[in-house]
Amino acid sequence: MTQQRGAIVVGASSGIGEALARRLAADGYEIGMAARRTERMRQIGSELPTKAYVATMDVTDTADAREGFFELAAAMSSVDVVVISSGVAHVNRDLEWGPERETIDVNVRGFTAVATAAMEYFEGTPDHASAADGHLVGISSVAAHFGTGNVQAYNASKAYVSTYLEGLRSRQAQRDADVTITTIEPGFVDTKLSLGGFWECSPETAADQIARAIRKKRNHAYVTRRWRLVAGVLDLAPEWLLQRLF
Repeated sequence: MTQQRGAIVVGASSGIGEALARRLAADGYEIGMAARRTERMRQIGSELPTKAYVATMDVTDTADAREGFFELAAAMSSVDVVVISSGVAHVNRDLEWGPERETIDVNVRGFTAVATAAMEYFEGTPDHASAADGHLVGISSVAAHFGTGNVQAYNASKAYVSTYLEGLRSRQAQRDADVTITTIEPGFVDTKLSLGGFWECSPETAADQIARAIRKKRNHAYVTRRWRLVAGVLDLAPEWLLQRLF
């Protein structure tokens, strides 16, 4: 008898997270959904072809988010994949502290709180039995490859996410647990966070490509794949040129 697979998607109430929850459920995963909008997740869960679990989670409350993650994982029959898709983006030319602080709280502090909880779950500790292996997926952005004066906190936060996941892969190479760690860097996706329309894809297309990266156990994937070219150019471009472009 095949063991039921399970996936937790943090940020599952909208955008890429919602589309990926639906796609993974179509692939046979039971889905644990975590976000702030409880009723929206319950509605999504009722539409999935597999069993759904719902946990109300505000990642800016890092202690509560970690506790909620472990409770959600314990309620599920299996957790094989954890996707961290929660994020915010603000255009903030005037450097108002509120938007910058929220970006850091969600995209950096919240991300790290859940990522470390997922690794603790997969690796096993005295408090949390090991899942033997697993797969952590972090949704970063092509924006991680450059800084711009309109959304500086967002781009910097995504650079943190990409670098942190790279660090986890380096750490994992020295560990016994078999945990795959995947960095997803989307370009423009048609969600509330989108700040442009160039090569913009639908959340469903993004979810299809992320699901493929999960199946293939990729270390890194761009969504859509053509954004790999853009990221390469951004990495090579001098700062003065990026300032003119952005």
